[in-house]
Amino acid sequence: MEHKIKVCMGSSCFARGNMNNLDYIESFISENNLEAKVELVGAHCQDKCESGPHIFIDDKEYDEVDEEMLKDVLENLK
Repeated sequence: MEHKIKVCMGSSCFARGNMNNLDYIESFISENNLEAKVELVGAHCQDKCESGPHIFIDDKEYDEVDEEMLKDVLENLK
């Protein structure tokens, strides 16, 4: 795998948007045929609920993630 995306699955992050973010990421990977390049995994709560939802891409942490941010960040994975 060239890239690893970890999505915080803690209840706060999930309720604050990672449920939708996960759907968006899965669609992006599929639509761009990136299944062989991207490993998508869940992460336990990061104990940073106040700045969630959190996503980690290649060891870089993204806070307060929304779909607009994901559009920009995921384009760099192509």
